Amino acid sequence: MKYLVLTRRTPQFRDDLLGDHYAFLDGLRRAGHLECAGPFTDRSGGAYLLIANSLDEAKHRALADPLHVQGCSNLEILEWDAR
Repeated sequence: MKYLVLTRRTPQFRDDLLGDHYAFLDGLRRAGHLECAGPFTDRSGGAYLLIANSLDEAKHRALADPLHVQGCSNLEILEWDAR
């Protein structure tokens, strides 16, 4: 299944954690769990498309994003019937 992860920056957003965030995404990509990712052009956040067996698995992966763990972003995780 595919899961759309929408990330929105919080007022506590820290640019110095972007390297950790990108490394996290690279790890998901290497493991075959990430189809695509990118920031919104207005710099309010971004989105990425996870591949997982269940919503719980997708949440487990997405909630480990360093930006979320550090309170720098809020996540919305949606099961997506993308074609």
